[in-house]
Parts: sequence; C-alpha cells; structure tokens
Amino acid sequence: MPHQTSRRHFLKATAATGVGFWVAGGLRADESKSPNERIRFACIGVGGKGSSDSEDAGRFGDVVAICDIDEQKLDAAAIKFPQAKKYFDFRKLLDEMGDRIDAVTVSTPDHTHAVAAAMAMRMGKHCFCQKPLTHSLFEARTLARIAREKQVATQMGNQGTALSGLRKAAAIVQAGALGTVKEVHVWTNRPVWPQGGERDLEEPAPSYVHWEEWLGPAPYRPHAAGYHPFAWRGWWDFGTGALGDMACHTMNMPFKALDLRDPVSVVAETTGHNKDSYPSKSIIRFEFAASGKRPALSLTWYDGSHLPDKELLNGNDPKASGSIIIGEKGKLYSPDDNGAEYYLLGDVDEPEVDYVQPLDGESAHFAEWVAAIKGGSPAASNFPDYAGPLTETVLLGNLAVWASGKKIEWDAKNLKATNAPEVEPIIKTTYREGYSL
Repeated sequence: MPHQTSRRHFLKATAATGVGFWVAGGLRADESKSPNERIRFACIGVGGKGSSDSEDAGRFGDVVAICDIDEQKLDAAAIKFPQAKKYFDFRKLLDEMGDRIDAVTVSTPDHTHAVAAAMAMRMGKHCFCQKPLTHSLFEARTLARIAREKQVATQMGNQGTALSGLRKAAAIVQAGALGTVKEVHVWTNRPVWPQGGERDLEEPAPSYVHWEEWLGPAPYRPHAAGYHPFAWRGWWDFGTGALGDMACHTMNMPFKALDLRDPVSVVAETTGHNKDSYPSKSIIRFEFAASGKRPALSLTWYDGSHLPDKELLNGNDPKASGSIIIGEKGKLYSPDDNGAEYYLLGDVDEPEVDYVQPLDGESAHFAEWVAAIKGGSPAASNFPDYAGPLTETVLLGNLAVWASGKKIEWDAKNLKATNAPEVEPIIKTTYREGYSL
C-alpha cells in the first residue's frame, strides 16, 4: 500500500500509558464513593460477551448477583462467582437486590438492553451496556435522558473508544490534515449468521432455556432453532442486523472525528426482506447537514460482502471490515473494526495532535467506567454525550432498510421520519405486558 514512512503514517493501537480521562460534560459520577471502596456489581447476561463483561466486573469489584435465561451459562458463571445470587429474570434481580448493588452490566440480546438498563438507572444504579446501546431510536434517546437525570455513570461496550489509536485518528481529522471532508465509507464482513430467510419450524425450548424470559419485551413467538444463543441478531424483533451489530465499532472513529450526529436523510439498497428477518446484504447512504464543526457530507455503509470501490483506497483492495474518510487533501483509511489502526493515503503529513490518553491495560474501557463511578470524569462512551447519539445515527439506517429503497427524511429533534409514517413501529417498538421504560 502506498504511504510515507510507517512511523508517520501507521499506528497500531496498544493500550497507552496514561491517567487522563475522557472529558465530556453533563454527568456527575458518584463523588461519595471512596476510590478504595469495592463496587458491588449485578451482571445481567453472563454468556457470550457477558462472560468477559462479568469477568471485568469481578476484576474491578464484587459480583453479587448474576442473571441469565440459560441455566448452563448461569451455572458456569456461578463457578466464577460462587457468592453471587442467581436469577433468570433481571426484574426480580433488581427488585430483590436493589439495595445491595451499586452498578449493573447489561450483556443481553439487543431487544432487552433498554428495559434492563432503564430499570437499573431509575433505581440509581450505574450502568454498562453492550452495543448497540438499544434496539430502537426512542430507547436510545430515553436511556440518554434517564442517565442524565439520575446522574449515574454509564458506558456502552464499544471498546475502541478507549484505544489511543482511535482517539489519535479522530484528532488528526479534526486538526484538518485531510482538508474538507465530503465522504465517509464504512463496511463490515457481517452478517456471519443467517439473514433474509424464513423462520425455522417451531420446537420446544431446551430444558435449560427460560424462553419467556428470553423473549422479554419482544412479541411472543414459539421457540425455534436460530434464535438463542447467537443468530437472534438477524431478526427484527430481537436484533439490529449487521448494521447494529458492528457500526457502533466500525463507524465509531468517523463518528468521533466528524461529529456524525443527527443525519438529515438515509436511504438503503438491499437484497430484500420479509420484515421479519433482516436482508442478507445492504448498502445504506446517510446524509449529514453542515454543522458548526464541519461542512455537509455523506456516509455510505456496506454489509453482506458489499465493499467500497478499491479506487477509493487508491487502487488497494479493502480489507474485510474498515472505514475510510475522504478529504480534499488526502484520506485516512482504517482496516480495523475499532478504527484504532490507520493509514494516511496521499501526500498528507501527519500533524502532531493532542488527545486524551486512555487508561493503561486490556480492560481500559471498563476501567474508565469504574473510575467514573468512583468520582472521575464521565467515561468516553457514556450514554448522554456519546453512546446515545452514536446509537441513534446507527439505528437510523435500519429505518431505510425497513422502507426498502425509500429515502427517509429525518427530523432528529422530534425522532420523526417526516415522509414515512410506516417506520414508526421501528422508531418506537411496543413491549409485551410486564416490560416498560
């Protein structure tokens, strides 16, 4: 790949030594909690990503309660945390353990994120929630509001936000190294699960799966193969498709660099879908109006083996996932899901830039949240200032996917598709009885 010296134009991110925290206004962490006091965590979802999230919780405090709808996953977690009380229903956990926990992790399928996080935060509990923050746009806006009102410390699980490479790449763009930016392209190798087809035949849930609790707020459907524990991402009722799965990672660096909030329109080209399962392939184009920080620009998202034209990368084949920011002077290309590894393309000098150094160590992202709980500055991807707006931008793309080629005109202030009333059920979903925000 043509580039200048690797010292100047390539950075492979490692956890940088430093004690600075991300500075973002509007939240106050728990200043009453001593830095030496042990935080009491409840972990909702302990399989999959919930396994590492609960391990992080145990590294930074005491896990006193664990919850999962899968008894096998729950029993495996109980071996790690023998003192933790076990639950299948997060509502019962919070009701019974509310006065004995300080913070919660939410590592469940997307459709359960908001109701679990909202319940915990309304009780004054600090909250770490996996990406995407929520299943719907209304939920993202609501969680951000609750977090600000309750003044709790929050963090979404898009770990690249705490990598020095992402922060430096964003600072380089903000310093004007690329000149005026007009285009951004972001792509992923997802989905790596079935999408775009029909449901499998109904079958009884395994004896160790609590199906009603797994469904949670989603509309009832019989158990079948293809939902738990992984392929739920491809179903509208439970997941957010390839876009929701990966864009909070792969779009994260361009979002940070260019303040990609509140698109004004979005349109999608897909392979088609039955409004039950997401399409197998999509190309989604977002348009952003000019802001005080940058001119108007577009962002194009690709999934399902779609890739940007290699001419955008100066003739080089794109890697399986990545992003490229195109300016009038040059380009910044990241062949990396987290945006933390990057190249400058073209005759562009890399400027010296200042950026907040992340905490040291492999769990820096989680450590930032813990530091915020103990009175430090808000974590980088806190709900009101960062994770909520990022999730809104990401999930807007699925309105266009639902609308199957219709351009959605978006009123971000009012969470309204001004020309497409048919997408209202995707903006704000309806919950089953017993679940609410």
